[in-house]
Amino acid sequence: MVYRLPRIGGKDLIKYLSKKCYKPTRQRGSHVVLRSEHDNRIVVVPLHNELDRGTLLAILEQAGIDRDPL
Repeated sequence: MVYRLPRIGGKDLIKYLSKKCYKPTRQRGSHVVLRSEHDNRIVVVPLHNELDRGTLLAILEQAGIDRDPL
């Protein structure tokens, strides 16, 4: 079953990724860089109030996370 991606903000996505073992390493302007504790993947999350669905999908794919319900 394909889930429709929700409209969430950057802070909410960072909280979600933190539960998936991603930790913030640095920030430049409105972009936060997170790194995985397990396989050293790097993900950049913009701190926008609402992320576009395409941006959200690209970040989840970079993180190696399926489109499960957030």
